Amino acid sequence: MPANSERTIVMPAGVALHARPAGRFVRTAAGFRSQVTVSANGREADAKSIISVLALGAGGGAALTLRAEGDDAADAVSALADCVSGLSE
Repeated sequence: MPANSERTIVMPAGVALHARPAGRFVRTAAGFRSQVTVSANGREADAKSIISVLALGAGGGAALTLRAEGDDAADAVSALADCVSGLSE
């Protein structure tokens, strides 16, 4: 049975999920087998899709909910939380 993991984090001030940070986020998500989604501003996106992540329009201070389902779900959510925490312009 696949594991589930979820965490809500806040985007660092002054950082938005535009091209470069979103690319880093998507590359991190792609490194896991689990199905991973990210939610912000009332929208949900496939965390492995650059177009979907960009469409969220998440900016500094936005709350992101990271969810994963699969064998490496906890590792995926932890890595994505670390990725977001380390984002800078």
